[in-house]
Amino acid sequence: MKHGSFLVFEGLDGSGKSTQVARLAEALRERGREVVVTAEPFEGSEWGRRIRAMARAGDPLPPDEELSWFWKQRRDHVEQCIRPAMARGCTVVCDRYYLSTVAYQGARGLDPAVLLHESEVEFPLPDLVLLLEVEPALGLERAGTRGEPSEPVFERQDFLERVASVFASLELDYLERIDARGDVDAVHAAILGALRGRDLLD
Repeated sequence: MKHGSFLVFEGLDGSGKSTQVARLAEALRERGREVVVTAEPFEGSEWGRRIRAMARAGDPLPPDEELSWFWKQRRDHVEQCIRPAMARGCTVVCDRYYLSTVAYQGARGLDPAVLLHESEVEFPLPDLVLLLEVEPALGLERAGTRGEPSEPVFERQDFLERVASVFASLELDYLERIDARGDVDAVHAAILGALRGRDLLD
């Protein structure tokens, strides 16, 4: 069976994930890879659409219920998109995955260690997670200029500081930290360097 690679971008709101996902996908396609770009919340799932609507409405759920919605959309995401693409030999590039649940729902009071363990047991492990690091204030400043609907449930500095603290605590073999404060080209170059260092780029 063919088996593609699975690359995930993580980071705070406004860290530049969407921009760098697009840049990396383009670079991989130029090298002849078949690339599938996807994201969470997964819009192909009813639960993903519910999460997006909830975040934009500014009306948070109780943490346990919110977690259950994220788990359900991720199961749909894995079965409908990620596993089939990897079975075809594609490179999957994903904007957010389970480490966002660890950090964001961890910042809402759930246990990050438990969330990480349960995620690694149930869901496919990425070949590499690229964690784009910026200060919460800079992330919010960038998020405010991107021209998309805001998500007040998550885009608050006090909350993002707690999220950043969880991200900072993670020590995982498949995680690379990228300084995302620089310009787009510099961050892209650092990402390509990280992939080469893991033998994930020709």
